[in-house]
Amino acid sequence: METLPPLDEALTAELATGRHPRPHDWLGQHPAGDGHVIRAVRPLAETVTAIRADGSRIALAHASAGLWQGFAPGAGQSYRLETTYRDGPTWTADDPYRFVPSVGEIDLYLWGEGRHEQLWHWLGAHVKEHEGVAGTSFSVWAPHARAVRIVGDFNHWSGEQHALRRLDDNGVWELFVPALDPGTTYKFELLTARGEWVKRADPMARYTERPPATASVVGHSQYAWRDATWLAQRAAHDAHNGAMSIYELHLGSWRPGLGYRELADQLIEYVHELGFTHVEFLPVAEHPFGGSWGYQVTGYYAPTSRFGHPDDFRYLVDRLHQASIGVIVDWVPAHFPKDEWALANFDGEPLYEHSDPRIGEHPDWGTLVFNFGDSQVRNFLVANALYWLEEFHIDGLRVDAVASMLYLDYSREPGQWVPNIHGGRENLEAISFLQEVNATAYRRNPGVVMIAEESTSWPGVTKPTESGGLGFGLKWNMGWMHDSLQYMHEDPMWRSHHHNDITFSFLYAFSESFLLPISHDEVVHGKGSLLSKMPGDQWQKLANVRAYLAFMWAHPGKQLLFMGSEFGQPSEWSEQRGLDWWILDQPAHQGLARLVGQLNRVYRENAALWSVDNEATGFEWVANDPEHNIVAFLRRGREGETMACLVNFGGNPVGPYRVGLPTAGRWDEVLNTDALEFGGSGVGNFGGVDAGDTPWHGRPASVELTLPPLAAVWLRLAPASV
Repeated sequence: METLPPLDEALTAELATGRHPRPHDWLGQHPAGDGHVIRAVRPLAETVTAIRADGSRIALAHASAGLWQGFAPGAGQSYRLETTYRDGPTWTADDPYRFVPSVGEIDLYLWGEGRHEQLWHWLGAHVKEHEGVAGTSFSVWAPHARAVRIVGDFNHWSGEQHALRRLDDNGVWELFVPALDPGTTYKFELLTARGEWVKRADPMARYTERPPATASVVGHSQYAWRDATWLAQRAAHDAHNGAMSIYELHLGSWRPGLGYRELADQLIEYVHELGFTHVEFLPVAEHPFGGSWGYQVTGYYAPTSRFGHPDDFRYLVDRLHQASIGVIVDWVPAHFPKDEWALANFDGEPLYEHSDPRIGEHPDWGTLVFNFGDSQVRNFLVANALYWLEEFHIDGLRVDAVASMLYLDYSREPGQWVPNIHGGRENLEAISFLQEVNATAYRRNPGVVMIAEESTSWPGVTKPTESGGLGFGLKWNMGWMHDSLQYMHEDPMWRSHHHNDITFSFLYAFSESFLLPISHDEVVHGKGSLLSKMPGDQWQKLANVRAYLAFMWAHPGKQLLFMGSEFGQPSEWSEQRGLDWWILDQPAHQGLARLVGQLNRVYRENAALWSVDNEATGFEWVANDPEHNIVAFLRRGREGETMACLVNFGGNPVGPYRVGLPTAGRWDEVLNTDALEFGGSGVGNFGGVDAGDTPWHGRPASVELTLPPLAAVWLRLAPASV
């Protein structure tokens, strides 16, 4: 077959410019007569020759518009294309259009059903060997696009010769590019229904350029994990009923200038010194605007490149695990920014966001809301949660802004929102999504914890999905945070009039499984630091913080403390600068840091403070005394362990003060926040008290003791002498 039939002019133009939705149907190698026709797009070429596996050379003729074709007799063979240009070198390369799809039918089917739990294994860019050839496969979901091209530094950001093929009606596009190595920058170029070309970062990119650059990067992990012991222990451990005290930090401003790897040594040493069980990172996923602290995500599958390669982040997590420190990451599935190069109107139409702005736009944050009712969008998000848990061995996700997802009228006035099918304000699709992601995360990853930042009274946030709950493991107790900080703001002279603020949380403490947060949100936007919220002079401020933190650690629920609060940072936090580490030159602030370390050590060593966090049997009132600004209660462990926790929120010592105890005998003073070593005044009980059989506060025993000013005292029954 020496003469090939002419190609339609419009078809040729589409192929030559990368506008055809299925270029593989024409380009590459196809049966023709007693052989095969080979077609390729090579604009401005002088000659194009196909060099077949058997060494034969097939000269291609220029058809038109940069499209070349030739006839190869006999059976089809693999081949390479040799191209010459005027005044240029000869270029020999594999032809992307000779390969079968690099995406499997099962992957396409599961994606079509919205049930592909490991989406990151095939969507996006993947370095692989395909049909015996090394290269990178690209795939993207863009159902509204008329054509898709890949552009990058490898093709001078011109995609005419790298058009993807549409694989199915669901809108998945694919291309395998031979000899393309890790480190290549790229974007997808999509032809919209309006006939406009738009460039978009890869929604599934696992590596990106460092902001403010916005291109995706072909990534490839070569990391070898060494945390098998940690993962095994985690799987055998119930995090919800174990010791958990979390140090929350923003990677960029904890100690500015450190990358993921440099952070490992310094952070481990510091967290060990303070005794926290876990660290929690503000969102790590790529975000263009540093001032969002990571909450305006554009790269859901990419750890930010600000601090290194994704394998460097793996190293940080791995090192923390080897040091027996758990890792929680903030996750933001509620909304995403409107940056035109990212997810917004991805293929020229609303895709990831809901098309109705009354549902798909967030009025407070100027962001877009995911279309939780779309099966592929839900799949994208569910798989993303699993990605962080499974690819980076993350121990838990703190899910941001859950309340905004639950209510259709969140931050909206009447007429600005659309009721659900029953006429209500509940976002049924978002509820279903949250249930799905929680159930799937727990099923696939034993030992992890899913944490909801949920600020309303929505029932059953931490109840199992099978009983109608949202399925979270823990919920941030925003009510406790608000009420207790309001109480601490009051001058001790007037606190008796506000006593309900410090005790109200005990009325609902077991309605959910709670985590008590003093987070980044409480030390920004003019709220001041934790220290600055306290009344009085500097000594009194620090004493208030010490008493408050001891109350927090003794209160039912886990606890989270944002960086800087552990040593009494004077100034409000800003992501643009580091913490006020210099303040630790002052002994009083050193004392506060020592107290936090002691709180964590005593907490971890005493199951009474954490093993029955989520049941009323783990808590008993002893004294609720507004007149003296005193709260006193017992914490009980699953094996009967008991800790008496007494807090004097007044400005004067109180004593002798009689409190009821469950047992007579020696009770050790295991913690006194007024101790000199913590910067206190040294008022206390000389290391312990002896309780007698005098009934008090409904208890069979009691003791008279001294409660220091603005201080907490923890008592534990001394072990019986042998």
